[in-house]
Amino acid sequence: MYIDQFADYLRLERNYSPKTVASYHRDLVLFQGFLKATDPDLDLLTADRDVVRLWVVDMMDKGEKSTTVNRKLSTLRSFYRFLRIKGITTVSPVQGVKGPKNKKPLPQFVKEADMDELLDDPKIDLGEGFIGVRNRTVIAVFYETGMRMAELIGLDDRDVDFSTRTIKVTGKRDKQRFIPFGNDLEKRLKDYLEARTEAFGQGCGAFFVSQKGERIPRHQVYLLVKDALSKVSDVSKKSPHVLRHTFATSMLNHDAELGAVKELLGHNSLQTTEIYVHTTFQELKEIYKQAHPRA
Repeated sequence: MYIDQFADYLRLERNYSPKTVASYHRDLVLFQGFLKATDPDLDLLTADRDVVRLWVVDMMDKGEKSTTVNRKLSTLRSFYRFLRIKGITTVSPVQGVKGPKNKKPLPQFVKEADMDELLDDPKIDLGEGFIGVRNRTVIAVFYETGMRMAELIGLDDRDVDFSTRTIKVTGKRDKQRFIPFGNDLEKRLKDYLEARTEAFGQGCGAFFVSQKGERIPRHQVYLLVKDALSKVSDVSKKSPHVLRHTFATSMLNHDAELGAVKELLGHNSLQTTEIYVHTTFQELKEIYKQAHPRA
């Protein structure tokens, strides 16, 4: 009962996405199951700090990653905060419970030379006709704006303003921001629209469309990016998010201010953006090791 109330609260009052709500719901159901397996008399309102710590140990013993364990603890914190707000309980069994330390791997990114080759070399085959133009434009938008995959998929024609050279992006929790673009991307966007009009006529509504003229689906975007990056790069991850990392890393490598990159990416916290500083420093270390005779 309380779990369903919490899910409704996240969906209706906090405007969380269905995917996020489902993740919170799943975590709480797992915790509830652990309580029953530990002691049939335990429930969400009688759980204490010791049983939460026991849950953490149980998850680690089963090989769960520290990031997963901490995410589930975060779910519990939000859930018991909700129960306190609603006056259902006055205590939180998660208070004082510390999760395992997360190892933070540096974000992967594609080298600038590889991106230049992918976008500018006509020998790189990204598809025939409209599909080829669309695929290359999708890659360019990711690389030159840093937007998320969901943001790109959600773009409508009205969001792209050529008079101001800005793209209106709707990010997480419907937070909107405007991202500027330059000459190169303007030409690519116009060429894409021309090819789209030729293929499907005017007024598609959705900016990026599939071969059927409908809004491009998530799996198609993922696959086209994976295929494109495999032609020029050996990074282990080949996804739209890697292109977002590449955008941020390139901006900082070319002396962009951290605060400006934060705003362009739509991050809430500067700490989230700071990881890219470590990425650029790591790149400098690699260059040093390759170039300096005493390295």
